[in-house]
Order: sequence, then structure tokens, then C-alpha cells
Amino acid sequence: MSANRILPVYGAQQPPLDKSFLFGRSRVHIQHTKNKKASSFHEFARNTSDAWDIDDESEEVLHSVSCEAKMADVNDVDIVPHCRLQEANTHQPVTKSASEDQLHRVPADLEGCVGRHLWKRRDERESPSNTGPYDVADVTLMRKPLKKLQPHPFRPIIPLVARISDQNASGAPSMTLREKTRLEKFRQLLSILNTDLDELRTYSWPGIPRDVRPTTWRLLSGYLPANKDRRQQTLQRKRAEYFGFIEQYYDSRNEEHHQDTYRQIHIDIPRTNPLIPLFQQPLVQEIFERILFIWAIRHPASGYVQGINDLVTPFFVVFLTEHIEDDVENFDVSSLSSDALRNIEADSFWSISKLLDGIQDNYTFAQPGIQKNVKALEELVSRIDSEVHCHLQKYEVEYLQFAFRWMNNLLMRELPLRCTIRLWDTYQAEPEGFSHFHLYVCAAFLIKWRKEILDEEDFQGLLMLLQNLPTIHWGNEEIGLLLAEAYRLKYMFADAPNHYRR
Repeated sequence: MSANRILPVYGAQQPPLDKSFLFGRSRVHIQHTKNKKASSFHEFARNTSDAWDIDDESEEVLHSVSCEAKMADVNDVDIVPHCRLQEANTHQPVTKSASEDQLHRVPADLEGCVGRHLWKRRDERESPSNTGPYDVADVTLMRKPLKKLQPHPFRPIIPLVARISDQNASGAPSMTLREKTRLEKFRQLLSILNTDLDELRTYSWPGIPRDVRPTTWRLLSGYLPANKDRRQQTLQRKRAEYFGFIEQYYDSRNEEHHQDTYRQIHIDIPRTNPLIPLFQQPLVQEIFERILFIWAIRHPASGYVQGINDLVTPFFVVFLTEHIEDDVENFDVSSLSSDALRNIEADSFWSISKLLDGIQDNYTFAQPGIQKNVKALEELVSRIDSEVHCHLQKYEVEYLQFAFRWMNNLLMRELPLRCTIRLWDTYQAEPEGFSHFHLYVCAAFLIKWRKEILDEEDFQGLLMLLQNLPTIHWGNEEIGLLLAEAYRLKYMFADAPNHYRR
């Protein structure tokens, strides 16, 4: 492939930018021509230049387009070049006309975009009697406001903060009689001397009440023993052991052979749920850095891999809810005691360690676990919905281009955090939930968007859809339906000897 083109980035948030949209136009007059969409990946790649190879001239045009997009929202306004403010071949000062008093002030959010331009009412410009020094009849070309871009039909307006506590998208009461009964049953199971883990998994599959979720997750992950008398002693020992690792290993982050690992962690932490203020607090980011660095040092076969940072967040939020009653999105963790923060940090470390022990092949060299799961997903979808599978093949959409992230991040980039926590209730209760069952959840998730997928008839539209699925308003109801469909697929196909054969 030539030097001015780039290959698609698997798992990227967006496909490469098509610069022809910006730079295939005249610098003086911007034409509103609609480029033909690429119908396949190869056509898309041929028509796509290097999105990062932008020279100074291109940056100027990009800035101009951005400014005009803003100006397009202002009613009855056009741009008049400053160079026409004075009459040709005249060096006399411009006399103030009556129409000058009617000039609009430049909106505050457009200062810096206007540059050497003046704003004027369209009705004055079009008036035949207006022939003063501001007349623009001799201007060769005029920039017209761009039409307001229409949003993608499948992408809703996303709120800045997805409320983690907003569990019921349908507006159902927060605590029904049935939920109170389930909560009491959980408390009974957790209070007996030796908790029946099989029964606990059965009750956890359809969701775990918030009040008992931290303890239940510790038990189901294997972090705590089933014997109640041993739990507190185990917690104290494991928490002390973790902070022993901090004292032993954390200072080595500045050593040369660990600098690359620490640098990548340091870069990825601010990208973790950037729209939720909780995770942008320096104290929280320091906790995440320690957790990820210690885990990477203790697992040299894989080390740190991008995406593992996302997997810490559900554990951190769940263990934080033990100490607060309010919504956690905007909670200031500095108001907690140091002991509470230390406990949350240590418990998050051991929980993510237990999770990753079961899917470590996803993060070793070449990530063979993910490659295997993506291939299994492709063959599974070809069996359960051949029309969707053939549609993706027709437009040369590879499963690796969208499903890599689904496997690498366990659908965390596709779902609100509140939905991820509910999903993980079932993953904790399901045998091999984070590995084997996750495959069927991904298949059910893909088929959920069957209609939208079949409506897209070009490579770029399909990839944009699959990488930006509209789930921001999902809650417990949608996750419950998704899990039910995944369980049905698992029941039908998992034990079938010809599962992946035609």
C-alpha cells in the first residue's frame, strides 16, 4: 500500500478520516458536493488518505471549515470580505453610513473564527438601494453558510455523564416487593456459616442487589472463602499482601526496563471513562496506576495491555458503594478515610487478578484468546443468522474490525458502566462467564442490531454503526433480554458436536 494511505486500526473508535471531504474543495469557494460512499473495505481504503498527514495549508482549510460550520447556525448572516470595506482605488476614510449602525456584533463563540471578516444583515446586502462602501456587488465569490449537519440516524445525543445508579430504563420503581424479597434471601445466604456458592450463583444470575453486591462479588470470584468466620481474616491478610507488593515493586516503575509499561499505563488512565468525573480525579488515577502496574509486574507473560485499565472500573465502583449512599459519578473520594481507600484499592486489585487469570490468553503475545473468540463469533453468527453474516461479507466488513474490542474490553466500550456492572453479575454467576459465555453475549449483541445492520449498504456506514452502537440509555431491562438470548444460544449450540461446522 502506498505511503499516503493507512490500514484500518482494529478496535479503533472511528475509521480513518477521509480527508477528501475537507481538502477536495476550492480554498475560495466551498462546494457542497456529496462524495460517493465506499461500498467495500478495499474501496474505502483506496479513497482514504493518511488522516495524520495534514500540512499547514490543510490545517488552514480545516480551521476555515470549522468556522463556517459554526457560522451556519446564525440566522440571516453572510460573510463580507474585509478587503471590500473600502472602494477600489480610494484611500479616503470610509464614511459612516446609516446601515453601519445595524451591523451585528460578532457572537462571542465565533471570535477568532471571523478573522478579517465583517458580519452584515442579508436584507441590507440584497437591498438594491444599498450602494455604500459596504456594497458587495463586486465581490467575485461569497461563502454561503454550510447546512447544519444531520446526526447519524442510529446515534442518540449522549449525556455527559451516564448515571450509574439509573438502573431501570423503563422508569420502574427502584425497589419492588420482589426485589426486597431477593435482598433478604441474599442476606440469609451470606449470613450462614458456610455459604452455598451454587445457590448464591443461582440467585445472582438475574442480578445482585446493590447492598450485597460487594460481598457477593468477592465470594463468586474466589477472592473470599465461603466460610464466614474466615472472611475477615482473609481480607486483612490479602490487603496487607497487596500493599507489600506496593512497597516492593512500585518504586521500580522508574527503572529502565519498566518505563515502557508504566508510561503506557500513565497514558491510558486518563482515557478510562473520560465522561465520568469520578475517574478523572487525581487520587483515583493514582490508585488505578498502582493496581495496573503491580498486576503487570506480577504477570510478565502478558504484562500490561491496553484495555485492562477499563476492566478495573466495575470493581472499583462496586467496592466504593460499600462506603457511600450517593451516586458515585461525582463523588469526591478524598472525603473517604485513608483506610477505606486502601481497602477499595486492594480489593479491586485482587478481584481484577482473579478475573484476568481466567482470560489471560486474551493478553499474551498476539492475543490468541481474542483471535480465537473472534473467529468463533464469526462462525456462530453464520449459523444463527446467515443473512447478517452474508451482509457483512458482501461489504467486506471483517469481524476483527469491530469484535476485537468487544472481546478485549468485554463490551465495556459498547455499554454504559451501569449496564456493565449488571452484566458482570451474571458473568460472576455463570461458569466461565468472562470467557465462554461472553462469546454468546457478543453474538446476541450483534443480532440485536440486525435491522440497523441490514439497512446499511456500504462499508463505512456498517463500521461506524458497529463501533458506535446506541446503548447509552440501556438499563437492567435491556441487559436482561440480552442475557436471556445469550443463554438460549449457549443452550442450543454450546454442547452441539457440530457447533461450528456446516
